Amino acid sequence: MSEKKKLKVKIFDKEYSLLVENQEIAAELAEYVNRMMEETREELPDQPKDTIAIIAALNIAYDLFVEKNKYREFSIQATDKIKKIKLLLNESSFMSSPS
Repeated sequence: MSEKKKLKVKIFDKEYSLLVENQEIAAELAEYVNRMMEETREELPDQPKDTIAIIAALNIAYDLFVEKNKYREFSIQATDKIKKIKLLLNESSFMSSPS
């Protein structure tokens, strides 16, 4: 297990101290969350911060859901192709085996 390091990030005008294993990834995630919060604030300037945070969290969850479904579909397609290749290889080795 790698050692955790302290990282300070700023999200939605507030600074947070985090203990993280990978500072680069954590900083990138914090930037993403901050960007989503800021975009939501621009779209809904009259909403309170907690409403903006919830809507931004839902948008992030939606992005994750879409990516998970893409991965799931890709995985299904890849598995199907592998099965077809194995079948073709089995047929090919059966056809080329000596009688």
